[in-house]
Amino acid sequence: MSALDAIYARQSVDKADSLSIQGQIDLCRQKAGEEVQIYQDKGYSGKNTNRPAFQRMMEDVERGLIQKIIVYRLDRFSRSIADFGRLWELLKRHDVEFVSINETFDTSTPMGRAMLNIIMVFAQLERETTAQRVRDNYYQRARLGAWPGGPAPYGFEIGKLPGPDGNLLPGLLPNEQAPVVERIFQDYAMEGASLGSVARALNADGIPAPKRAVWDNVSLSRILHSPVYVMADEDVYLYYQGKGLNFANRLEEFDGLHAGMVVGKRDRSAGKYQDLKEQHFSLSTHYGLIPSALWLQCQYKLDANRQLGGAGRGKHTWLSGLLKCGCCGYSVKVNRDRDKYYLICSGRSNLGLCDASIRVDLRELEACVEAELEKLLAECPDTEAGPAEDREAAQALAQIDQKIERLISALAESSDLTMPYINRTIEKLERQRGELLERQSKLHKASRAKPEHLRFGPLTFEQKKLVAAQFIGEIRLSGEKAEVIWRV
Repeated sequence: MSALDAIYARQSVDKADSLSIQGQIDLCRQKAGEEVQIYQDKGYSGKNTNRPAFQRMMEDVERGLIQKIIVYRLDRFSRSIADFGRLWELLKRHDVEFVSINETFDTSTPMGRAMLNIIMVFAQLERETTAQRVRDNYYQRARLGAWPGGPAPYGFEIGKLPGPDGNLLPGLLPNEQAPVVERIFQDYAMEGASLGSVARALNADGIPAPKRAVWDNVSLSRILHSPVYVMADEDVYLYYQGKGLNFANRLEEFDGLHAGMVVGKRDRSAGKYQDLKEQHFSLSTHYGLIPSALWLQCQYKLDANRQLGGAGRGKHTWLSGLLKCGCCGYSVKVNRDRDKYYLICSGRSNLGLCDASIRVDLRELEACVEAELEKLLAECPDTEAGPAEDREAAQALAQIDQKIERLISALAESSDLTMPYINRTIEKLERQRGELLERQSKLHKASRAKPEHLRFGPLTFEQKKLVAAQFIGEIRLSGEKAEVIWRV
């Protein structure tokens, strides 16, 4: 069957000043060929394309049965420029021309194609404006604490919760999966646990994963990273502030009960919770499931995994936590570029309050300090704490160092309100660090070990870090010089 011209006519209601459907058809016949197919919708609005005759006509277009569509006026076909732009793309794919009698609009002529290009520009503008309105509405709902849209996260279902003004807003309510979420955080925080081991345990117990039958590292990582589960308090605020987020809520609003949401435009090729500098954090109307301390413990562990897999930040040297700028006193961090390591003052890179340049070679510094530690260990009584005690102490020290590093990063983004809290917290962590080292020192003095002297070289990375922290107060770096402040 060869393709025919098609006439489309529409009239929502009969009006004295409105051309009837038959009148529209008669006018359109003047532009149509001898054989024509008529499509007409009576009593249907042009605000959308949900019209029976219109839908049949577009199906015939896709089947290759129509070569030209003729309408009395453009608004008989569609009142939405965005809809028309989408429909025109379909007509073009099937080589169908379009003619509007009233606007003398004919895509078979140069003028008609020029007019079409103008319409397409406005169609794109309308699409972008609509998309912007949707995004603005999404962010506004999140700022109010409402669930902004989309399916509920694992462990929740969508319900109604009171917003800041008392009005009910879409919110998250725990469902039967909430205990699984609590188990995931508790299991992952355990010593020696990994994403893979937690996934295997869940699969062995026959617990289905979100949208699939089995758990894997990706599905677990999404849950563990998400702030919709945390009872967000000041520590959570500072954790995210150190990552450069924008906040919709003040520090004092973080009550340790309500959870949060991270929203914002992101690179689809990157993980949602990896680069957060352009993201926005809002407290939610719903209560969190996971205590702040447990949630943060999992975040530090996830961050360490990513660091080991990538640049290895915080794992470049067993001297981390001891290196200080000799000029301003702030911590010195290690940056790696391929096989080279650079020591950078955080007071300079994060706060801009120091101009010190550190040119100490990290590996040479480690070798010198290791030689001195070997001498000290040779002079020490043969004492050794139990392996379990060593591991626990090393982990505790590593967690304290991570927290201090986060707080130092947060200083760059802090306000007058948060500065006192950050300083108090750093002081408290430094005291905890000192108490831990003192306790470990007493344990080592109280326990007798094998007759051999403890050797520093064969120790593991974490053991070296622990021993170094027991003997060294800090290492002050300035230019090419390093001054070791010993505890002995």
